Amino acid sequence: MPESDPRFYERATRRISWLIAALGLLGTIVAISMRGFRAGIAFLLGAAVSYFSFVSWQRFTGALGPDGKRRFAWPFVVRIAVLLAAAWVIIKFLGPNVAAGATGLFVGTGAVILEIIYELIYS
Repeated sequence: MPESDPRFYERATRRISWLIAALGLLGTIVAISMRGFRAGIAFLLGAAVSYFSFVSWQRFTGALGPDGKRRFAWPFVVRIAVLLAAAWVIIKFLGPNVAAGATGLFVGTGAVILEIIYELIYS
């Protein structure tokens, strides 16, 4: 990574967002084909939670810098409540497909690992 490239992190976070979406879609298709529709929906919900978690961390770290905006605590509390509600939906309504939902939660981790591999190859 050249130190003079100010847009490096913007491009990396954009690629990670696209990778999360692609892995979530691909994983949903695989889960539907292997385990059925409910497992696919559980995986998709887990991937969606993973994406919104990534966006939340991205906003949080952006607010830490010298140009960061002060934010109120309510949006953070609402996001946590939405994440807990999604987890409850996965457990309550999708029953034995909790493993598929939990696997979907790791989509963000997979996207970050793929971004690291991309940077190691193309830097």
